[in-house]
Amino acid sequence: MKDYLSVKEFSKLSGIEQTTLRYWDDIGLFSPARRDPDNNYRYYSPQQIISVNFITVLSDLNIPLKTIGELERERTPAKIVELIETQEMILDMEMRRLREAYSVIHARRQMINFGMTLAEGFYEVDGRKAEGQPESGKGTWVDESSIAVLVREDRNYITGPLNEWPEDGSFYEPFVNFCGAAEDMRLNLNYPIGAIHNSYEEFLKAPGQPNHFISLDPTGNKIRKKGKYMVGFSRGYYGIFSDIAERMDAYAKKHKIKTSGPVYAMYLLDEICMRDQEDYLVQVSVAVS
Repeated sequence: MKDYLSVKEFSKLSGIEQTTLRYWDDIGLFSPARRDPDNNYRYYSPQQIISVNFITVLSDLNIPLKTIGELERERTPAKIVELIETQEMILDMEMRRLREAYSVIHARRQMINFGMTLAEGFYEVDGRKAEGQPESGKGTWVDESSIAVLVREDRNYITGPLNEWPEDGSFYEPFVNFCGAAEDMRLNLNYPIGAIHNSYEEFLKAPGQPNHFISLDPTGNKIRKKGKYMVGFSRGYYGIFSDIAERMDAYAKKHKIKTSGPVYAMYLLDEICMRDQEDYLVQVSVAVS
């Protein structure tokens, strides 16, 4: 091997872009072994590949070039251990942030996709969308206008503080209180938002005044358990449920359905994907016995 390599040759040997080598030289991080006094061309020694490895390993760990430059001149095992331990903690926090961001994306994709399918409607069998009409005839047709008994899977959530409703029934004050309590309760408001009524009777009495708002965080310690639920859908801004309560009650009476437990309102389409607040889409569900 030659004693000295051009920038192009050393770039090929090291896998480092020529522009990066020039930049490292300009900032004093990694300089060539010598320069031609006539044309100022850079020439590198093959042995400098060791120094490049020191830089690339630490750089790939997201350690700033300035820090790498300082260590390069006076590095010791102890200093490197201290540095990578700090970086390990930083990366742990970043991985937690990325995992939670992925979880938010997954939750929202599920909700939005389901909300979009309601526009055209579909047959559902045991909680799953069927491709076409089921041959068994056991499928249930579901669209935005539907009131039906459907199977729903487990759904974790985190409950916000108990809502205190003003005399005028204004939705905003309790919702603002819920958002304000998010940090103390470790609520991630990036997840879809929902609401819960303690009982079906309370929902019928005041559908726009839930007892709690909830975050549909899949790590939550509360669960809407898998089972059969009477389900309905409604368009409108938070707290606006049109005639969904009346339609669900009429359906329950007609089919002699007994409800149990709380009523869940989960927003499938909200401000994240809808510009017009009147187009928000909520799913209301209550367990049936």
